[in-house]
Amino acid sequence: MPNPRLPPGQHTAIGWPRLDLGIIPRFDPKTWTLRVDGNVDTPTTFTWEQFLALPKVELTADFHCVTAWSRLDNRWEGVGFRTIVDLVHPRPAAKHVVFTCGDAGYTTNLPLDVLMDDDVVLAYRHDGKPLALDHGGPMRLVVPKRYGWKSAKWLRQVTFVEQDEPGYWEVRGYSNIADPWKDDRYSFS
Repeated sequence: MPNPRLPPGQHTAIGWPRLDLGIIPRFDPKTWTLRVDGNVDTPTTFTWEQFLALPKVELTADFHCVTAWSRLDNRWEGVGFRTIVDLVHPRPAAKHVVFTCGDAGYTTNLPLDVLMDDDVVLAYRHDGKPLALDHGGPMRLVVPKRYGWKSAKWLRQVTFVEQDEPGYWEVRGYSNIADPWKDDRYSFS
């Protein structure tokens, strides 16, 4: 019987598969930073200690990979994206966000309005444990309503921009929208 929680073309994963570019950045809590910049009034750079001191949110959400697996009921803990927005004050012209990661310049992009949903989290815990390095630890973006490549691992920079800037997979033919419920995997433009 089909599972109504699975988007079209997806199956339930066994375990938690790992897909990435093959480069897992090292993590040193003494030197780690997250820079938030671009078209904002208050650009900010957080140390690991400062990031952990931000208000914490918890979220249980399904995770859908473009390669057709879904992992259900992930328990995430971290900082709500809205908290970051409230701290940096994006200017009215900021309509998109580019996320830059620690693995050889990986980037991805999303419209700011998509990121303003309550379920978008910069997560540092998964299923009650610190987020493992091989799954994006110490912190990754989690955007449950989009395919997993939009939930950037090893996040190091968040840049608010006026114009959309397609990221690593988007310029290689993957959908810019990435909505799993519309089976929106690839761009055909």
